[in-house]
Amino acid sequence: MSAQIDDFGARATLAYDGGSVAYYRLAALAQQGIADLDRLPITVKILLENVLRRVDNYVVNREHVLAVARWDAQGQPDYEIPFLPARVLLQDFTGVPAIVDLAAMRSAMARLGGDPDRINPLAPADLVIDHSVQIDFSASAQAFAANVAKEYERNGERYALLRWSQKAFRNMRVIPPGMGICHQVNLEYLGSVVQTRDVDGATVALPDTVVGTDSHTTMINGLGILGWGVGGIEAEAVLLGQPLYLLAPEVIGFRLHGALREGTTATDLVLTVTQMLRQHGVVGKFVEFTGAGLGSLPLPDRATISNMCPEYGATAALFPVDDVTLRYLRLTGRPEAHVQLVERYCKEQGMFRTDQMPEPRFTELLELDLATVEPSLAGPRRPQDRVPLGQVGASFRASFPKEFADGAAAEARGGAAATAVAAPPRAAEIDCNGTRVSLPSGSVVIAAITSCTNTSNPAVMIAAGLVAKKAVERGLTVKPYVKTSTAPGSRVVTEYYRNSGLLPYLEALGYHVVGYGCTTCIGNSGPLPEPVANAIRDNDLVVAAVLSGNRNFEGRIHPQVRASYLASPPLVVAYALAGTVDIDLTSEPLGTDANGTPVYLRDIWPTAAEVNEVMNAAVQPELFRENYSKVLDGDEVWKTLPVPEGSLYAWNPDSTYVQEPPYFEALPPEPLPLREIRGARALAVLGDSITTDHISPAGSIPADSPAGRYLIEHGVEPRDFNSYGARRGNHQVMMRGTFGNVRLRNEMTPDREGDWTVYQPTGEVMRIYDASARYTRDGTPLVVIAGKEYGSGSSRDWAAKGPLLLNIKFAIAESYERIHRSNLVGMGILPLQFKAGETRQTLGLRGDETYDVLGLNDALRPGQELTVRVTRPDGSTTEFQTIARVDSPVEVDYLKHGGILQMVLRNLLKDKSGQTAVTA
Repeated sequence: MSAQIDDFGARATLAYDGGSVAYYRLAALAQQGIADLDRLPITVKILLENVLRRVDNYVVNREHVLAVARWDAQGQPDYEIPFLPARVLLQDFTGVPAIVDLAAMRSAMARLGGDPDRINPLAPADLVIDHSVQIDFSASAQAFAANVAKEYERNGERYALLRWSQKAFRNMRVIPPGMGICHQVNLEYLGSVVQTRDVDGATVALPDTVVGTDSHTTMINGLGILGWGVGGIEAEAVLLGQPLYLLAPEVIGFRLHGALREGTTATDLVLTVTQMLRQHGVVGKFVEFTGAGLGSLPLPDRATISNMCPEYGATAALFPVDDVTLRYLRLTGRPEAHVQLVERYCKEQGMFRTDQMPEPRFTELLELDLATVEPSLAGPRRPQDRVPLGQVGASFRASFPKEFADGAAAEARGGAAATAVAAPPRAAEIDCNGTRVSLPSGSVVIAAITSCTNTSNPAVMIAAGLVAKKAVERGLTVKPYVKTSTAPGSRVVTEYYRNSGLLPYLEALGYHVVGYGCTTCIGNSGPLPEPVANAIRDNDLVVAAVLSGNRNFEGRIHPQVRASYLASPPLVVAYALAGTVDIDLTSEPLGTDANGTPVYLRDIWPTAAEVNEVMNAAVQPELFRENYSKVLDGDEVWKTLPVPEGSLYAWNPDSTYVQEPPYFEALPPEPLPLREIRGARALAVLGDSITTDHISPAGSIPADSPAGRYLIEHGVEPRDFNSYGARRGNHQVMMRGTFGNVRLRNEMTPDREGDWTVYQPTGEVMRIYDASARYTRDGTPLVVIAGKEYGSGSSRDWAAKGPLLLNIKFAIAESYERIHRSNLVGMGILPLQFKAGETRQTLGLRGDETYDVLGLNDALRPGQELTVRVTRPDGSTTEFQTIARVDSPVEVDYLKHGGILQMVLRNLLKDKSGQTAVTA
């Protein structure tokens, strides 16, 4: 490992009550006239410290420090920062593939004659098992235990792998099932704001920074920790000591002033911020919050805003450390000596925000008066589509014009007031537990308090409990067809619900705790009651989900639910009471009390004073200390899981959960030269906003799908399929489910939704996997063509791994989501971008052509233009220029090696010292 060099004389000692630490003073750069620290965004200061501390004249040199120190708010990003995060956060859906890949690297290392024990995380890693629990059981006191038992039954094989990894790999912790959601655990426990570590025998303090294999890793920005989501491929590189190469960031300032009005919540604020930033355009940029309004914004509210960062497209969204941060650290039970270290370090480094400090210079500056925020939801298909509470019913009808043709026309003529004359929706009569009820389109069939976005925020969680309490006291009940659930982000939530006396009221409405995990937000909503599911299917009903999550893309929450709205937890409870989204809750009643008196939302909505009174009494540091003191222990089932022995994982060829991936098969010692791609066929031609949910397999596995057929062929009954997420460790399942979203629209098969394409040599319509298999046998490379924002949504490594295994060699799109573009390169897929003003439509691309990529060779440069030649079925040809979205020299190397994992393995084989040449 290369030694650090104090090239700028910046190393110094910082004393605090807990002792003393070494650190690298940013002020040394100011004293030498190198940096104007007062006007640098704190985001840039954190990146500056990272390179200043790590100068070794190998990975990081003096020029890197000078470039970041002289960051220009208005300059064009034209230099790279070799950023090495302090740690990596994994969740089990995306973490299992990372563990599988590391295990495969060990196997490959052994086959190539190297030492497999050299494959270890060099950056500290925490893996939180939080994505595997599904809501099979709900609305009962037994739901939690039954769901956990089912989780172990389905995932025992995967969990055994994770137990092996905890024992086999150094520098890794695994937090067992049932402890919480990774982002909330990160906020309440793992995140330290300032880290200390031993470097060359001395204790060095440094900013806590993190990358995670989930796009909502950005939630930790609310605590003043710079962190963001990366693909599993990038995360694996960091685990193996490789830095991330970032272009100098554009930092968008977001000034807040004023305070939220009575009746509004942090969720309303985050939906407003999401809409503003998405409309402004911040994809690939960093956001930093500033302004006097920060002082009135509690830290959980900040974390809620930072959590939604992927929904507005930014890389990260930082709230600087200030007095609010210190109060939260104390509230969540962090040791007082550590809180003092955070305060001293951040103040010494100019990273502690006060109202009196000069406002940094930003690339651009937006502004929001918090008093203008209004109660809102977002939906029915995208998180950035904010809808004021009073307009939800009208927006739902307008979003489904075929279902409400007459009503939509009436509203177009007369506005929202014309709802009264709208045509009644389609409906079905069903029997719910012996009660005969009508189930019309617009019915809420799922109302879930779920996801890290809001369950980490005691204010909105307690507000939900108070709404439940007031509703029960007025005699209101949840409609019988609504599937209700509470999935807290940590066990602390259940404790303060219990301490406050609110839990019985929530349970009276069916809001029993069903598990500690992401559940509904990631599509683990479980089955709908059979009468409800049958009525939706048989009558083609458009039904809705309301959830306190961060994602509502079509088909994500449940395959039968076409409309999904994001809402605060108290509004989730309200819509469960109303039973429909085809309603204006600002003017229409939720129901009637025992006396037949209408009860309105305003009648049961708690005041801020009521929420604060309960919160201040129930949420105490002891809850956090007690719960997190045993977070690594797990339950009795976890403790007794079998742990495989040895440095090499014992691959089971009969396993349908974990298989050794083929990335290192017949790996030559040196990469083959880059060559032009000839005779490629289009596997899919796609539109705008194709998300990773469309590409990466997620949710349930249909029995008639290629993945379902594979499992049946291997002796798995459909009832035991589990979910795609649970089978991410088996590439055979995942590649067959790639592009398998039931709502995918391939323009090559306009009359069908789902994973259909045309096998061009014969014109046959078939499944995408089946066509890919035929093309692969033919030796035909494949391409995907898309519109704007290709790969938006969650960070999913299988959205790149799956296409690679389908033999997709390159993609052509109008624009890419940041993480997905990086993941494509990390897997060796070339992302090409249409030039401005050109699209698949303007160029007349239909998908029945063949494609050549000309000029591709080992001289490839970042951003180089490459020619694409298209040959139509009639033999005519056309050419157009594209931009190779390989954005840095290291990404060129990834592409040359066929992917980042292959490059790291080759480098480790060459490095006889057993260490990668990076500075931790």
